[in-house]
Amino acid sequence: MYQVMKLLNSKTKNNVLQSMVNILDKRREEIVAANKKDLDAFGKGDQAMYDRLVVNNAKVDDMMRSVKEVMAQEDPVGQVIEHRKLDTGLDITNKTAPFGTIMIIYESRPDVTIEAAVLAFKANNKIYLKGGKEANHSNKILEECWHEALAENNLEKDWIELLQMNRTETQDFLKNPPQHIDLVVPRGGEKLIAFVKEHSTGAVLVSGRGNNFLYVSKNADFDTARKVMLNAKIDKISGCNALDKVLVDKNLPDFEKRVKELYDMFTENEVHIQVDDDIAKILPNEEKIPSEDTWYEEFLAMRIVLGAIDGNDAAIDKINKYSGGHSAVIVTKDKEEAANFMEQVDSAAVYHNASTRFTDGGQMGVGAELAISTDKLHHRGPLGLKQLVTNKYYVLGEGHIRE
Repeated sequence: MYQVMKLLNSKTKNNVLQSMVNILDKRREEIVAANKKDLDAFGKGDQAMYDRLVVNNAKVDDMMRSVKEVMAQEDPVGQVIEHRKLDTGLDITNKTAPFGTIMIIYESRPDVTIEAAVLAFKANNKIYLKGGKEANHSNKILEECWHEALAENNLEKDWIELLQMNRTETQDFLKNPPQHIDLVVPRGGEKLIAFVKEHSTGAVLVSGRGNNFLYVSKNADFDTARKVMLNAKIDKISGCNALDKVLVDKNLPDFEKRVKELYDMFTENEVHIQVDDDIAKILPNEEKIPSEDTWYEEFLAMRIVLGAIDGNDAAIDKINKYSGGHSAVIVTKDKEEAANFMEQVDSAAVYHNASTRFTDGGQMGVGAELAISTDKLHHRGPLGLKQLVTNKYYVLGEGHIRE
């Protein structure tokens, strides 16, 4: 079955969002209480996932802020991309249009139930939300809030639907959805992404995997390097934009001394260090990388790899081989070297002397984001409101036929 949701005007959509802001504020105590049930059941075995699961008053404020941001943004539907009138007399306009139906599959973070749905809804899409079982109570009450906001504005509840399914049921749903799904967005770790890609019959937009690298050039200001990498590592370990690997140029002045300074800095901040063979000669008591697979791994933990590298080109090659294509940094005083690195590294976001933690919709000026896409189709980087549309050609003729 192919269900097309009717096209809503901007005022109607914004009225729903204003209702949602009011309802989140009114029901915040219920939301926090529901989340406490999830937290109590989960425990703290996986600190990164636990951090993502938490919903407190500040997080409810963040949800409300996200909805307000989307309200303030221009409606992405019906915008003219290109217009031309041909010699034949045909008048052709290419405009933005809704995808239709978007399914978002995510782990742990209940705020995705707000942030993802508000973006997809304002872009006039029907939304299926499939959250993790660990956030079940939180997601249920947030779905109730959405349905209340829709009902207040005389819209059907099926614009936004939370799916209650186990792994097997989710697999069957992806293979044989009850209606056509135009886009599936998995937000989570590699296992979730692989599961969705294996079973989905619709287009999949990959999001959420980091494994980010920082390269300290021989031309680096080392104080800048220390400041940037520490922020990128410890500011939020559960973020997909957190730092995992540091490559230090062997030609950096006082190389051994600088490596020991990094050891001191990370140790003082309780970051577990793993080292490659070259760094092990300087830090013989540190754990060596278990295998090559470690270079491919996203940590989401207080853990970092320190490796040595011989120059910019070698760093670029290593990053392109092992990184998740999310974010990569060069720290250098040489602008030409930085430009070369940023052009050649194949990541969604490339940085010169700045933390990977800025790969975020709000930090990049995009506003609320559905995901950080590492795909090259249809969009790369923070996926905000403007990116949640496809396009459609409007062709006006006067009895034109092709001869």
